[in-house]
Amino acid sequence: MSERSRDAAYFEAMYAADPDPWRFRTSAYEAEKYAATVAAIADRRYRSALEVGCSIGVLSQQVAPLCEAFLGLDIAEVPLVAARARCAGLDHARFARMAVPGEWPAGGFDLILLSEVLYFLSDADIRATAAHVRRSLLPGGRVLLVNWIGEPSDPQPGDLAAAAFMAAAGLAVERAERVECYRLELLS
Repeated sequence: MSERSRDAAYFEAMYAADPDPWRFRTSAYEAEKYAATVAAIADRRYRSALEVGCSIGVLSQQVAPLCEAFLGLDIAEVPLVAARARCAGLDHARFARMAVPGEWPAGGFDLILLSEVLYFLSDADIRATAAHVRRSLLPGGRVLLVNWIGEPSDPQPGDLAAAAFMAAAGLAVERAERVECYRLELLS
């Protein structure tokens, strides 16, 4: 739908104005969504997990204990400082600044989380992200998508972003849930 993804300057301005612009620490919506996210993946342990768009690390702190190694990425440095502090007791958790899909970490992952990040990407960048995911997903690995489906997001609505990713990735849907404000798909 959109020709341009949101860039680092967009997110840096948001975090400069508010260190928790989406109320990840205090929102009932976020708490419920995080509980559903963890419930969808907590049936096993993961060797190596990747969270794209980790922000201040609230979800990271809940997912990292399920993993032997955890890497959280964000496009802006300010939230990564908070994520590192929040997960300081988790020695296997690392965080890095990368602008996906132009940058992507080396190695393979058996869990990749894309929680409320795809709708900030253009169609071309969603396809490029799906290609990275396919290349770096280890055999038997899973991808968890969570997308806001309330008022249309920018650059595109969550439903369109999720559909575009799933079409490009070509992974099987293991689990799908839809509630009032978000959709969750576990792919494998």
